[in-house]
Amino acid sequence: MTTNYKAINWNNIEDMIDKLTWEKLVEQFWTDTRIPLSNDLDDWARLPKNEKDMVGKVFGGLTLLDTLQSQDGVQSLKQSIRTQHEEAVYNNIQFMESMHAKSYSAIFSTLNSKMEIDEIFQWTNTNELLQIKAGTINEIYHTGTDLQRKVASVMLESFLFYSGFFAPLHYLGNNKLPNVAEIIKLILRDESVHGTYIGYKFQIAYNQLPDNEKEELKNWTYDLLFKLYQNEVKYAEYLYDEIGWTERVKVFLRYNANKALQNLGFDPLFPDTANDVDPVIMNGISTGTSNHDFFSQVGNGYLLGMVESMENDDYEKWTV
Repeated sequence: MTTNYKAINWNNIEDMIDKLTWEKLVEQFWTDTRIPLSNDLDDWARLPKNEKDMVGKVFGGLTLLDTLQSQDGVQSLKQSIRTQHEEAVYNNIQFMESMHAKSYSAIFSTLNSKMEIDEIFQWTNTNELLQIKAGTINEIYHTGTDLQRKVASVMLESFLFYSGFFAPLHYLGNNKLPNVAEIIKLILRDESVHGTYIGYKFQIAYNQLPDNEKEELKNWTYDLLFKLYQNEVKYAEYLYDEIGWTERVKVFLRYNANKALQNLGFDPLFPDTANDVDPVIMNGISTGTSNHDFFSQVGNGYLLGMVESMENDDYEKWTV
């Protein structure tokens, strides 16, 4: 007996957030080839050697995490889809995570020699702290429950990337490497939608659990976050101690750890708020993309729109 294959019908939407998120991600589509990275070569030449080394490692780490998300993370989330439209959104997210990983190679190929690139990837693939971070998330993707996998994905999208994002945002605020920062801002806007959407899907399923299972999963989430944070502090110290940025990075990490919890519908763990983060960094996050007007809305400060701006209160309107 054969089962009829069901065509996806975008005229019959079961969850309007799927449609809104799809439209937002399509509106935000970009590619690394549209950013004139070579215009940053003069700034790059003036950076001291220790900062160049830090930047290479930062982007190597980000490449690893985007590779993990594109190859294992999003695929694991597809195992618990509720609608065909949700799977379509995950397909879009998966592609853009691959785009993010590729964009770092575009940065490397512009700023670094082949030997330097090989050294960066050798470091990336062997650094203990980075491998602990990736390994912790990947284990959950392969052995965790459906909801645990969503938690891990939100932790990656909304928290673990940000130790790496700090450096280019710092340079942007000091009028250096603006085109490298342009790519990071494009990635940031994607990750914001990804983390918000996956957190929304988590909340739908979480709210249907009995109270004892809710409490158990919440405690597991906080334990995971604190474990990741402890490793992330060591990673930040490794990257930034010599340059003197570490304490500012730690504040930024705690702020984004709270944002990850917020996306999941949980209370913050740390006292840090946006007011505690270096205003130069916060300005880099909030400022629209600069002047690369490739399509009508892609480069020139394309609107964040409805999905990214949604906080927990907005999601409750659709959560049953």
